[in-house]
Amino acid sequence: MLKIKWGPERIYGLDILRAIAILMVVISHGRFLLPKTFHSWHKYIVVDGVSIFFVLSGFLIGGILIKIIEDQTPQKNKLLNFWIRRWFRTLPNYFLILTFLIVLHEFLHPKFSVMDVKSYYYFSQNLFHRHPPFFGEAWSLSVEEWFYLIVPILIFGLIKLVSPNKSVLIVCAAIIVFCTLLRYYRFSMEEINVARDWGQLLRKQVVTRLDSIMLGVIGAYIQYYFPKFWNKHTVLYLGIGLLIFVLGKTFRIYGMVNHLGFYSCTFSLLEVPLATLFLLPFLSNFQNGSGKIYKAITYISLISYSMYLVHNTLIKNTILKIMNLNSLINDENISIGINYFLYYFLTIILSILLYKYWEMPMMKLRDSNFVKRLLGR
Repeated sequence: MLKIKWGPERIYGLDILRAIAILMVVISHGRFLLPKTFHSWHKYIVVDGVSIFFVLSGFLIGGILIKIIEDQTPQKNKLLNFWIRRWFRTLPNYFLILTFLIVLHEFLHPKFSVMDVKSYYYFSQNLFHRHPPFFGEAWSLSVEEWFYLIVPILIFGLIKLVSPNKSVLIVCAAIIVFCTLLRYYRFSMEEINVARDWGQLLRKQVVTRLDSIMLGVIGAYIQYYFPKFWNKHTVLYLGIGLLIFVLGKTFRIYGMVNHLGFYSCTFSLLEVPLATLFLLPFLSNFQNGSGKIYKAITYISLISYSMYLVHNTLIKNTILKIMNLNSLINDENISIGINYFLYYFLTIILSILLYKYWEMPMMKLRDSNFVKRLLGR
């Protein structure tokens, strides 16, 4: 029932990165189940897993887009085919969890109205604005979906004017410059006095975060057009990436960077993506693994999207609160420990079930005869 199979086409290095990213996210949100005395430890071990996901998405999707635009074989509906395959991968899971959360909130919160969250169905809830408190982790999914929509249109449009490789590079540069300037404008014009303002005005809006994904696209660009450069000094690039991670973490832990200053507001959101980009040459060449650790990492990588969707709003903020173990167990330390265990246990179990019995069937559907006829294949 919980067993998952995977094929030999997976790249173990990228699975490692994906598994690290989701574990960072889950650990980060899980700290709120622990006493505040434990919170300080997280700053030593947790990095921004969402930014790692952004770069991975840009790298993988950018590679797909480059192959599409460089393919000289006449093919109708290339862009539509790309979108349908992406949407079958991402939307069914998202809409299922979103709808389930809405139904739960209708029962649990009398003042809740589905009209207040209808924008979540077309990913506009944080396009230019602060992300609402409902389904907080959905902010990054909006960034991803707008990337899937906007970037291919820009690249395909530019191909009419310049070569395919130049179109990719121009779009990457334009979006990075635009987002960086917009963050600087927000820093100059808005009052960013607390970390929450920094998160809502800079970190969690589509228009200020698309550049993180574009660093992954740049990685795909270098890998495709300059393979010798990409594959030549992979260990060196890995070292540089790890150094960026360590320096960024060290500067923040010891207060060497103003958390609300010019650098943090304008450039710091590119720090983890840049470090991740330097890891990719080594990890993308790390093809295979073996043993129990390999299986565990691949397993977590496979269910990572489902884990992201269920771990926080559904499990931590809804299911565990409904269970309300604190009222049933007199010993606070025991109730905290059980809650923390259940948080991880339910996240893993529900994610496996969601992946195996919903996500995988939906992905298989995109290769069905119906979809092929729809695309004229």
